[in-house]
Amino acid sequence: MMPAAALAAIFVTSFGVGFTGALMPGPLTTVTVRESMQRGFWAGPLLAAGHSLIELALVVGLALGLSRFLTEEPVKAGVGIAGGLFLLWMGVHIVTSPAEPSLVVERPPPSDGPGAAYDASWRRRWLRTLAGGEAASKSLPRTAAMVMSAAILVSVLNPGWLAWWASVGSAFISQSLEQGAAGVASFYVGHILSDILWLTLLAFVLASGRRVMTGGVYRGILVVCGLFLLGLGTYFLASGLVLIS
Repeated sequence: MMPAAALAAIFVTSFGVGFTGALMPGPLTTVTVRESMQRGFWAGPLLAAGHSLIELALVVGLALGLSRFLTEEPVKAGVGIAGGLFLLWMGVHIVTSPAEPSLVVERPPPSDGPGAAYDASWRRRWLRTLAGGEAASKSLPRTAAMVMSAAILVSVLNPGWLAWWASVGSAFISQSLEQGAAGVASFYVGHILSDILWLTLLAFVLASGRRVMTGGVYRGILVVCGLFLLGLGTYFLASGLVLIS
């Protein structure tokens, strides 16, 4: 296969596999749901940026032989226990957190009739939510680093993420290395692009609808996400404890 065709095949395959994985519910998706509802659209791209940074470091590490370290049982056990406890803490925190009062907003009046002027004003406010909302847009420069750090922390402490990279990811890296640094770069760009597109799309949908989302709906989404993390955390904690028993 010609080098250009090989690089294109690596990119397309990496993107397809990555996008399929991104669609599966996980800690990063849960954090994106919550942050997008609270901070607005830009939470999605910021979380994707933080996630891409830690994955870049991991891809470089795997290309240099890190996969052998990640497959050691003591390492897998430690990651499972630490990650499981972290996911349990996150799940409890999300389930017990109260609904954000600012999200309980009535639906706008019809666009014609006496409420037309208010409706035009509401539409302008709705468009501002796509940029993070009035309050969120003012605090975005100060919170960008915090949001990106949250993505890094959630990724590192997710045992499933490390397990995927230690197995499937390392296999992809091994094949990509046949094309040298360009092959690894094609793999990384394809993989991270899938995460960026999914998290950005998710944030857009959530941010654009948050002004008409009732507190009950918002609360229900958080409870479902929190319960999912509790189940996932229990599974990983048990898996880690089995390895050391």
